[in-house]
Amino acid sequence: MRLATIRLPDGGTSAARVDRDRVRVLPWPDLGRLLADPNWRQLALVGETLPGEEEPQYAPLVPHPNKIVCLGLNYASHIAEMGRPTPQYPTLFAKYDGALIGAHDPVVLPAVSDAVDWEAELGVVIGAPARHVPPDHALDVVAGYTVVNDVTVRDWQHRTREFLSGKTFEATTPVGPVLVTPDELPPGASGLAITCTVDGVVMQHSTTADLLFSVARIVSYVSTIITLKPGDLIATGTPGGVGAGRSPEIWLRPGSELVTTIEGIGQLHNRCVREERPALAPASSTTR
Repeated sequence: MRLATIRLPDGGTSAARVDRDRVRVLPWPDLGRLLADPNWRQLALVGETLPGEEEPQYAPLVPHPNKIVCLGLNYASHIAEMGRPTPQYPTLFAKYDGALIGAHDPVVLPAVSDAVDWEAELGVVIGAPARHVPPDHALDVVAGYTVVNDVTVRDWQHRTREFLSGKTFEATTPVGPVLVTPDELPPGASGLAITCTVDGVVMQHSTTADLLFSVARIVSYVSTIITLKPGDLIATGTPGGVGAGRSPEIWLRPGSELVTTIEGIGQLHNRCVREERPALAPASSTTR
């Protein structure tokens, strides 16, 4: 089953089931609200066919997750290109929902940086509350898998030892287009080809079998720290091939076409645009 959050003509959003030849609108405002119901699998079988034959307008998959947990340094190839030691434990950081955009929305390049990078990643969406889940049961709480590009503002990331400031700029993180339930994929979504191209040039090409920490280990580890909730998003890390790891370094530019693909799940296609700097208010004058 493939589920999504789509934009409606009236400006609202709706959860949807994306079948091979049609899209069915579900009676929930977004996928996160659907996943909050313990019976979401059965409830997702209902729905009314979306009129028209055009591809739906995808909103961020879960627009407002309770948590967005991300991993750094989770592929050996990326660890090597960044010159980091292999971590003993998952390297975790967070994002806020203001960073999330839909599968075909523009990536906004911050006006304060010229060092914006790409990071193709497998996304995991939680489907049931989970706390202290052992690894051998961790996949039971996964609702499904999606595609993420953890677009990163490198100079801001490296201002401090913590990653957050470079990872959660407004409107930089495409997620979607759909959630694919685990029954359609290998266990833990392992062994899927993952690719990122920029302006038609392949920059990253790997497989999710190369994750240092598997989906099961990640979910178990995070659930030991905090309760995972339905709709929570986990981005599992990126393989080698990022712009910062090249010589010379390569960065996204206004007009760059960023395409992120994971076998069996789907594709993000995002054009990069420069953030418009807000106009400065004129200085007030005081008459004496």
